[in-house]
Amino acid sequence: MGTVTCQILGTPNASEFESSSSELFEYWPAKWLLLKKANPIPIVGFEWTRECLSKNALANAWAFHEREEDTRVSGSRELVTIAGSRGHWKRPLRWFICIAMILFGIVAANGQQADQLQEQLQQLKQQYEVTTHDLEQRIAALEQQIEREKEAREKAKESTVSAVELAAQEAAQKALLGQSDQVGSKFQGQLSSEPTYDLLREADTKIEKMQEQLGNFEFHGYFRSGYGLNSVGGQQFAFQAPGAGAKYRLGNEAETYAELIFVNNWLNPDHNSDKAWMKTEVMIEANTTNSANYANFANGNGNDQFRFREAFVQAGNVLQFQPNAKFWAGERFYRRQHIDIDDFYPLDMSGYGAGVEDIDLRIGKMSVAYLSGARPDILTENGDLTKSNLDVRFYDLKGPAGLWGGWFNFATSKGGKTPVGTVIPTSDGYAFGLRHQRLEWHGGYHTFSIQYGTGAASNFSTSIDDPTPFIHSSKRLLITEHLLFQPNDRFAIMPIFVYQRTKDGDPQHDWIQWVSFGARPEVFFNKYLSLALEGGFDHTHLPGRYDGWLQKITIAPQIGAGRKFFGRPVLRAFLTYASWSDGLRGFVGGTPYLDRTNGLTYGVQAETWW
Repeated sequence: MGTVTCQILGTPNASEFESSSSELFEYWPAKWLLLKKANPIPIVGFEWTRECLSKNALANAWAFHEREEDTRVSGSRELVTIAGSRGHWKRPLRWFICIAMILFGIVAANGQQADQLQEQLQQLKQQYEVTTHDLEQRIAALEQQIEREKEAREKAKESTVSAVELAAQEAAQKALLGQSDQVGSKFQGQLSSEPTYDLLREADTKIEKMQEQLGNFEFHGYFRSGYGLNSVGGQQFAFQAPGAGAKYRLGNEAETYAELIFVNNWLNPDHNSDKAWMKTEVMIEANTTNSANYANFANGNGNDQFRFREAFVQAGNVLQFQPNAKFWAGERFYRRQHIDIDDFYPLDMSGYGAGVEDIDLRIGKMSVAYLSGARPDILTENGDLTKSNLDVRFYDLKGPAGLWGGWFNFATSKGGKTPVGTVIPTSDGYAFGLRHQRLEWHGGYHTFSIQYGTGAASNFSTSIDDPTPFIHSSKRLLITEHLLFQPNDRFAIMPIFVYQRTKDGDPQHDWIQWVSFGARPEVFFNKYLSLALEGGFDHTHLPGRYDGWLQKITIAPQIGAGRKFFGRPVLRAFLTYASWSDGLRGFVGGTPYLDRTNGLTYGVQAETWW
């Protein structure tokens, strides 16, 4: 048996420990080493204790015996000899050596792994540099190829280059070569004062801005033009009943008419829902008599007429709680209601003013507008005679069998005394109406409307009727219905009905009546060829002046774009025959048919919109 000696110091208080039957330790790790039936002795050599006297090692390897205790006192220090097996004492040393070797291997492996990671990082850097260089070369080659293809396309389109593109090219050429009309350029010569690439960049910027402006610009319009003759050899004259608000138009239009619309989108041209947008719109109307390509006749009779019909600014998505609301101000066609085959407008509040449209009401939409007009030919002490209108509309209200809408207009006109002493009374009035629409109906649509107006608002327009002392008592009732039915791509038809009853306010005058119904069927033979027929009937009644009917029929072979009723452009030849009752003799057909009750015209016409 061998012994192992531990150095200890001091003797603790025995009351700090509880008795135990443990062979060696009561508490571990701690500062006290307890021996059975002996006083506890505090341990001073903690490193030695943790390395050699681990709890498991002592519990498994040491067998202590009381007879082997040998305590010696030397001064203030005490030595304890603990007996045990020397073979068991070597086992913790082996474990220590194994643990040290394992730790050393781990450290060495970590060092080797760090070296390998460093080497991999260097390899990746080299691969990145090579790949980046290859990509740069490929990008440069592709850019050169794109430039060559662009130049080839530009050369191919030189003969059709637009005026704006040509101006941009000239601007770039002047910027590069110094070809400017400015005095400084003439004296400085052809050499530019800036590097060529700077001038190229500036020229590209100018071209991009011009292209952006072109993208923001819109051009829309409508025109019809042609020429016709009557059966007696003179120029075509339209057949229309007196007192009727419109005429059936196929083969019955004797003028060239155009509406040219120019739109520029200043903000958000795509009308993205998350941004505000703003645009300007200008429309020029042209109306000629088909008399001459350059009409310049004495007294202006038959000369071309041009009018500025629209000039307004519109902005939208400016209110977060009403993103669809559109604000506008200026002159414009305002929410007109139209019947195509007789070119009739049951409601036309076009004029000058301002307003807001498409206010979301959850159940539909609303618009409010102030609109006005004037009569410069009627002057009072207040100035030109004017009429102001407050127009309120509700529309796109979902209801039974489609969409419903209603509108209300209040109009007022300030009267006065003319320079010749005629008194024009002040008048006001109101108008209201109801409209029903079915927009998806057998390949077309269906629209019905009824409206009633009084006083200054009785004409359903911003225009001012000739003033009379009875204007405040004037009334009008108007009922219209029209539909488009196109069940397939071979046939389409539009029938219409109009009933209007008007009173000018004079108690001595009776009601003026106009009743109209007709239809235009079209048969499509293929994608381009079609045949259009149109028949219409009008009856008008003005007591004391006229009372009679007019009927008209037209046949027109057509060349058009597509198999749609509203497919345009279209070329057509037409033959129109009309007849009327004796009660309308002298009121229909103009000079060629003053003493007749029938007439015939023929000709050609082109019509389109875009």
